[in-house]
Amino acid sequence: MQHPSAALWRTKCALRRGCQVTPAAAKACLAPLQSAMANFAEAPVRSCLKAVFSHNADIQLGHPFGRLCGPEALYDTAYAPLFAALPDLERREMIVMAGTTPEGQDWVGIMGNYMGSFLAPWLDIPPTGHLIHMRFHEFYRLEEGKVTEMQAIWDIPEVMVQANAWPMAPQLGAFLSTPAPMTQDGLNLSGDGQAAMKRVVAMLTDLCRHPAEGGPEIMQLESHWHPRLNWYGPTGIGTARGIAGFRHWHQIPFLRGMPDRKLDAMGDLMSHWIAEGEYVCETGWPNMRLTLSGDGWMGLPPLGQEVLMRSLDFWRVEDGLIRENWVLVDLLDIYRQVGIDIFARLAEFNKARPGGSITLTNGITS
Repeated sequence: MQHPSAALWRTKCALRRGCQVTPAAAKACLAPLQSAMANFAEAPVRSCLKAVFSHNADIQLGHPFGRLCGPEALYDTAYAPLFAALPDLERREMIVMAGTTPEGQDWVGIMGNYMGSFLAPWLDIPPTGHLIHMRFHEFYRLEEGKVTEMQAIWDIPEVMVQANAWPMAPQLGAFLSTPAPMTQDGLNLSGDGQAAMKRVVAMLTDLCRHPAEGGPEIMQLESHWHPRLNWYGPTGIGTARGIAGFRHWHQIPFLRGMPDRKLDAMGDLMSHWIAEGEYVCETGWPNMRLTLSGDGWMGLPPLGQEVLMRSLDFWRVEDGLIRENWVLVDLLDIYRQVGIDIFARLAEFNKARPGGSITLTNGITS
C-alpha cells in the first residue's frame, strides 16, 4: 500500500502541470487536514493548515469572524477559541464532494458537524457542560494543489439554542442535530452529476418565477421536490419535512418578508456550482439580493432595506427528485446588516447567568 503522502505529492504535481483535476485528486489535497481535525489537537491542525493552504489564502467566514488572510489567521481567529471552549473537539464529516465549476475552478465542498464537550464560554455563549453539535458547510477552492480560497458558514445559532441563549425569535422549523444523507453514501461520492445539477437548477428557476409571473403554483414544487423531502435549514429557521413543511416553516414567511429575491450573477452576486453523482452543492458569497419589504420572516419587521445573503447548500436527488437539502445561511450577518448586534443581545442575557468555565471530574474522586 502506498503512503498517503506519495499520492498527495503526485496529485499536487499534476495540478501544477495543469492536468485535469479529478474529484478524487481534489479531495486528496484536503485529506491530511480532515484526518487531523477528526480528533482535534493544536500542533497537527496548525501544521496541516499551513501545508494545505496557500500562505495568503482568501478566507471568508460567517459573522462574526469575517474575512481573513492565510492559515495562521484562520487558526488563531476561528479554531483556537473553539478548541478552548470544546477541549475534546472533533470534526464529523457527512458529505464530501468535489468538481470543476462551469467557470473552470476546482472546488471541494464539505458538510458535517463540529462536536465536543462545551466547557468554557465561546463568543460569549455560556457553556453547558454537555456534548454540543454545530453544523458546518465549508468550501475550498484549489489552485496548484493548495487551498487559495475558503468560504464557510458555521451554524453558531445552533450552539446558542443548545445553551438556551438564542436571543431572537423562536424558529418555526424543527431543531435537531442535522443527520447524514439517508443513503449513507456522502463520503463516497463519484460519477457524473449533470442530471442532478439540471434538476436543482430547474427547481431554482421555477422558484424565482413567483410572484412576478404568477401565484405559488407556478413554482411547481411537486415536480422538483420528493414528497418525503427533508429540508435541513439553518438554526433560526429550522428543519422542515415534506413539501407542506417546507412551505409552512420556511417558504411562506420567507417570501412574505422578501418577495423580490434575486439570485446569482447580478452585480456582486456569484455562485460556484459542482455536482457528483446524485449530489449538487453551491457556495455564494453572497448569492442573493433581497428587500425586507414584508413582515413575518424570523420576526424582522418590514424595514424596506435591501440585504445580501450568503447561502451554502447541498442537495441529494433520488429518482429524479430532490429528497434532501442541507442549507446554511449566514443569518447572523443578515441581522448585522439591519443593525441588530446578536452578540450584544447575548451579553444582556449573560448578565443574569453565571459566567466562567465548567470543570468535570472523572466521576471517581468526587
